[in-house]
Amino acid sequence: MYFQDLHARLIDYLRESIQSGALTERGLARITGVSQPHIHNVLKGKRLLSSQMADEVLRKLHVDVRDLLRRDEITGDG
Repeated sequence: MYFQDLHARLIDYLRESIQSGALTERGLARITGVSQPHIHNVLKGKRLLSSQMADEVLRKLHVDVRDLLRRDEITGDG
């Protein structure tokens, strides 16, 4: 597992949270302190989320890196 993989999973997690209605782009921006246009462009793949911003998103959403991993990646199975 590489940082780039975790970064992509975080973006996927955010996209899924917005698509499911658990979050909105505006709400995510408000919670994390990242501007809504930047969040929008990150989710569309047009901009990057810096490691500092990624850490802040994880912290503010109370998401742990382990939450981005599959069970077999945590246990070493498979």
